[in-house]
Amino acid sequence: MLSDSEAAELLSFLTPDTRPDVKGHTTGYILGMSGHRDGCRFLRSKSDLLVALFALTSDPSIAIVKDCYHIFINLSADETLHQVLLADVKVLPVLLKRVLDPEYLFSDQICTILSNLTRHVKTCKTVFQVLQEEVGLAQLVEVFCTEGYNKKANFNYLSPLLSNLTQLPEARNYIMDKDRCVIQRLLPFTQYQASAVRRGGVVGTLRNCCFDHAHHEWLLSDAVDILPFLLLPLAGPEELTEQENEGLPVDLQYLPEDKKREEDPDIRKMLLETLLLLTATGAGRNTLKEKNVYYIMREFHRWEKDVHVTAACEKLVEVLIGDEPEQGMENLLEVEIPEDVEVKLKEADIKEQQELEKEQERMRQEEKEEEEEKKKRDAEGEDKEQESGLIR
Repeated sequence: MLSDSEAAELLSFLTPDTRPDVKGHTTGYILGMSGHRDGCRFLRSKSDLLVALFALTSDPSIAIVKDCYHIFINLSADETLHQVLLADVKVLPVLLKRVLDPEYLFSDQICTILSNLTRHVKTCKTVFQVLQEEVGLAQLVEVFCTEGYNKKANFNYLSPLLSNLTQLPEARNYIMDKDRCVIQRLLPFTQYQASAVRRGGVVGTLRNCCFDHAHHEWLLSDAVDILPFLLLPLAGPEELTEQENEGLPVDLQYLPEDKKREEDPDIRKMLLETLLLLTATGAGRNTLKEKNVYYIMREFHRWEKDVHVTAACEKLVEVLIGDEPEQGMENLLEVEIPEDVEVKLKEADIKEQQELEKEQERMRQEEKEEEEEKKKRDAEGEDKEQESGLIR
């Protein structure tokens, strides 16, 4: 790694007055360094370098600004640098104001940095506090939901940012404020085909919101009507009976033959986890049962190939077809689990995870063997064709 004198020399090249080619060479070199863990850890102790680099995000050269933003994307992916970026470099006020500029060229890079900085609760709290002081969550949601807000940016990474922020009760309270209609604006993005990042972030946001069981009745009511937006990505083209269809939410009835399911297994799993959270209360369980959710899950289970997603589906189905908990245990999120039982449950979870991984490995091996067998058959077919040609 660089010596202190070499770091000082690099710093001398990161001034507004330095020749553009020298600045560009320097930012390019630091960009390469930031792509490695050791380089990130070295830069963590050089806050003066980071301050100079952040200042260059205002440089006249687009190439230099691009380098600097990619450096900060790499640095923000390392949790050990978060405090330096927030406290020493003070990136937040500048980044938050820039992301609202409808003409700004690097808004998507800023969204990625903010998403990285909010992965862990400690720095997430700091980001949310500064966000509320500087621009407000309302403004970010407005940007996210306004198509064409900035012709140079897609703002897809605002989605995981919202998901990360809703780790915090205060952010969830804002998203679920009954007078703001924020969560209703996010719901359609569960089916946003242009970006899995946007879909996944919104589903993660909804899942986090569903941890607050006090809002379940409202979320399932006509005021929000969350259920169709969670079910539609999981529903396929299979034909259901007239009776099964009639009980479903209207948007789920008589789906077309070309209906496709969510293609990302991680998003499918999050959708199932969100539905499972909604069954934590008696009212939620009754709603999902009355809306014939089981029949969508039955067909989904037949279709799903990912073992982890299948396991999540089976947990939901168990609740949907199972007996109601005994009196005093109706709210599954508030049930106190004895310590010895909790230990056994954790052990069972670990065992289940190991079994799922074994099953996944077995399926991968079978696919590999099938692929090799297919290649072998194809090769034999080509040999026969060649032999046939020679005979002729």
